[in-house]
Parts: sequence; structure tokens; C-alpha cells
Amino acid sequence: MPVHLQMIGSLSMNFSDCPNGSQWVWEIFHECAQDGWDISSVVLGLLSIFCFAAASFPQYYLACKTGIMDQALSVYFLLGWLGGDSLNLIGSFLADQLPLQVYTAIYYVLADLLMMSLYLYYKVKNQNRTCKFQLTNTGQGKQTLPSSLPGDDTASFRGRMLLSSAEDRPGWEPFTQQEIIGFIIGSVSSVLYLLSRVPQIYTNFKRKSTVGISYSLFALVMLGNTLYGLSVLLKNPDWGQAEGSYVIHHLPWLIGSLGVLALDIIVSCFCLPRHPHPQPEFTFFLRFCRGKIPCRDENSVDNAS
Repeated sequence: MPVHLQMIGSLSMNFSDCPNGSQWVWEIFHECAQDGWDISSVVLGLLSIFCFAAASFPQYYLACKTGIMDQALSVYFLLGWLGGDSLNLIGSFLADQLPLQVYTAIYYVLADLLMMSLYLYYKVKNQNRTCKFQLTNTGQGKQTLPSSLPGDDTASFRGRMLLSSAEDRPGWEPFTQQEIIGFIIGSVSSVLYLLSRVPQIYTNFKRKSTVGISYSLFALVMLGNTLYGLSVLLKNPDWGQAEGSYVIHHLPWLIGSLGVLALDIIVSCFCLPRHPHPQPEFTFFLRFCRGKIPCRDENSVDNAS
């Protein structure tokens, strides 16, 4: 579970158990944030949740605008995303997490179900069409969207990491049965997030395009995963807990966020083309890795619809 939302004790504990701690963090999250690192962890964690929550809306809009969502996204990618988020929700309940974590996990699953519903709608709507959507190289400045969806990493959205896991114990004490269950659920969910990219990357390269996929989805998920990973790393371990033990307890979620982020950046570098007048959302990556594959006509999306 993201450390910034982790409960350090039962709800019966009072603020006197957290000397020099932030009262608002304690009252809202029941987490003891005693210095700037802990506060930064909480703030970055909240920002990451906002990014994940907002990531899917651009894809909803583009799906309705182009009407080719069934060609742009891989159904296996969406299923992997839905599976990862469903395990996230189950883990939140099993580990008895805070209400905010459970509500956020429920939102993830609902957003995935809506995305899957849009996919199936356009799949049925377009099944009788005989012509496939193709891109033509006219020699004009063209642009191709990046190929992977985060969270994950990917639009099921989120390359977001599980919001649940068992509590850490001081020092190097063995995992309890509850912690083992949470760790396994987190590991399986992270694997699903990572593997979900494979069919989507294949779909992108097969189509030679990512038309119909919103890059804002990628950008927000990558930003959310970055903030999430930083929030975990900035958090101070509980008193008496070894740093190595802290990292091990949260390793699946670190891999699921920062590991997926690295893959998304690599894929984006291969997919973003040269373009004389790039859109603002492409500017950063175009500066970072220009000219990897041919561009597409920026009017192709409108023509496709």
C-alpha cells in the first residue's frame, strides 16, 4: 500500500502517540508525519491519486471523438488493467485499509469497467465495417502517439500502484500471514500491470500508429506513478524498522510504479516522431527523444471518424 496512506496503528490511538507530528495528517490519515520528508510523502501521494483519477477522462473523450477505440486499444491490455485494479480493491479490503484507499480502489475498478464498456460498444458498432483504418505517408509533418498505456501502467489507467498492503513491523521481523497475503496480492497486481503493456505495444506496432489513444492518459499516469514512487521512497520507516525491511515490504508497489514508468518512457521515445509544430503535451518527450518513427498526418484522426 502506498506508504502515504498507511495506518500506523488502530483508530483508537490519539495524537499524543505521535509527538511532534502533523495534526492534520494524523486526523485525516491516522499517520504519524513528524518531519518534512513525511509531509512530502503525504502530499505527493495525494497528487498521485489526483493524476490517476484524471487520467482516464481524455481517453473517454477521444474514444467518442474517433470511434475507433476497438482498434486503438488491445482488449488484453484492458483486461490486464482491470485484473490489476480488482486485486488492488480486494487487497484494500483484506488488509483493512483506510476508507480513502478503499474509495480510490473502487473508483479505479469503475473507471476500468467504463473503459471496457466503451471498447465493447465500438467493437460491436464497427464489426460490420470492411475497411480498416490505415495511415498514409503524405510526406507532410505527421505525429504518432506513444504506444503504451500505463497502468498501468497504462490506461486501464493507471500504472497506478496498489493502494493496499499489510502493515510493516519494526526491524526484520518475519511477515505475518496477513502481510504475506497483502504482499502476494501486490505482487500479482504489479505483474498484471507490467504484462498488460505487451499486447498494447504489439497492437501499436501492428497498426504502425497509436491513433485513438490519448497521450494525456499516458502523461498523467506516468506523472502519477512518479509521484507515487517518490511518496513511498520519501516516507521515513516506522521507529525501529530497518530501511531494508521497509523497502522489502513495499517492493511490489515500487516495481509496479517506477518499473512501469521506465518502460513507458522507453516506449514513448520510440513512438514520438519529429514534428515541426508539436502539440504542447508532446513537447517534453519530443525534446528528449526526437525522430524515432515516421510521423502521421495530424488530420488523420478527424478523417478516421
